[in-house]
Amino acid sequence: MTNNEFNFIRLIQLAVLGLLISGCNGGDSAAQEVKPKPVPKPNIIYILADDLGYGDLSLTGQQKFTTPNIDKLAADGMFFTQHYSGSTVCAPSRSSLMQGLHTGHSFVRGNKEYLPEGQSPIDSSVVTLAEILQDAGYVTGAFGKWGVGFPGSEGDPNFQGFDKFYGYNCQRFGHSYFPYHLWNNQTKVILKGNVDTNKNEYAPTLIHDEALAFLEKNKDTTFFMYYPSVIPHAELAAPESYIAKFRGKLPPEVNYEGTDEGKGYKIGMYASQKEPHATFAAMITLLDDQVGEIRRKVEELGIADNTIIIFTSDNGAHKEAGADPDYFNSSADFRGYKRDLYEGGIRVPMIAYWPGKVKANTTSNHISAFWDFLPTVCDIAEIDSPKGIDGISFLPELLGKEQAQHKYLYWEFSKRGGKQAVRWGDWKGVRLDMTKDPNAPIELYNLSIDSIEANNVAEANPEIIAKIDSMMKEAHVPSDRFPFKYEEKKEEEK
Repeated sequence: MTNNEFNFIRLIQLAVLGLLISGCNGGDSAAQEVKPKPVPKPNIIYILADDLGYGDLSLTGQQKFTTPNIDKLAADGMFFTQHYSGSTVCAPSRSSLMQGLHTGHSFVRGNKEYLPEGQSPIDSSVVTLAEILQDAGYVTGAFGKWGVGFPGSEGDPNFQGFDKFYGYNCQRFGHSYFPYHLWNNQTKVILKGNVDTNKNEYAPTLIHDEALAFLEKNKDTTFFMYYPSVIPHAELAAPESYIAKFRGKLPPEVNYEGTDEGKGYKIGMYASQKEPHATFAAMITLLDDQVGEIRRKVEELGIADNTIIIFTSDNGAHKEAGADPDYFNSSADFRGYKRDLYEGGIRVPMIAYWPGKVKANTTSNHISAFWDFLPTVCDIAEIDSPKGIDGISFLPELLGKEQAQHKYLYWEFSKRGGKQAVRWGDWKGVRLDMTKDPNAPIELYNLSIDSIEANNVAEANPEIIAKIDSMMKEAHVPSDRFPFKYEEKKEEEK
């Protein structure tokens, strides 16, 4: 046999061997191809300001100071003009957000205190949006003020779906910006610079640094970061470098005399403030800077295109500790403040920023509320929403697709005489003094022509009143913990 004949036979043998191997592999040539790496689920950042009024941003008309970073977030994303908080005070608003339920169904419906530290906890049976995301593989972190479960309770953030928590567990302790301690998961972090009457460690800065570190640590994972800032909740306090920017520029300053030592100091009572206007402007300026730093961090880490950032507030503007919402027009001409169910107490600015997904510089008039965030998150993460919630995903609105609408929105608040409110299309019904009369008259406003709720048209629209009354009855499931009943003891101001 010549060499050429031998090489020819050898080539045939190799070809047959290749066919046999291919047959053993099922003949699937695609199986030999390198599959593309799956696109990770989107990261989610939810920034929640504390008592920021609808008019406290320059993009919504604020004239006394500017919020350039938040404005830019809106310019590069979508601004919701008709978004509503979960409640008119802190704890129930947060509970509504975590549960996807309005206050007629949610577990926490008011600021109910637990001594020595914390608030009435969310029950262990409650499935929170953090637990849902945690089960879906997200790393979860919360940085700021919690308020729905005292340390170590079933409502503690570590037991409600958060891998990492750093900040104030208790809303009452959150009245001080120079607290004696914060919480790092289950560890109490003593702030030595704030011992006694010292004010050397500004809590929002410490919390913010921990949040940035969380982003850095989890840049290669999929994460949910909940950032419930304590700013601009009372008391009024800010770093000197920020106050100096506004000193003497916002007259007249009226001295607020608070508690600066002794009982209640740094654990519920508000400190004095000689420059409340300058300090309030300084606080929101600091918040705006922190929002900008979060966005820049995401961009620096190269994960901006796969990260959605939401910014909003937990309820309307407050009037405590020297705050002056009328001076700043914090309610943006809407009627009411925190603890009201008029628009000034519950309508809040909301921004969604998601490069390449949410069209830049867009405005939405979609009527939405805090309980919509949970199903929206589930849609974003491509997981099933739990049954029995009140929310409707607003992801279609974000993506420019056909959006489902609510039949109506509902709120209740058992304090301040007992209140209910319904938003039904352009109609808004408000019922007051329910502790005296559960069937008290309903005020009626047509928000399409009367957004400031100045003209009660109930008398001329009995059919609308009857419909809203039936909605209030349908939406309210009685709660033993938060009943509509007369209580002589004044509520704790949160």
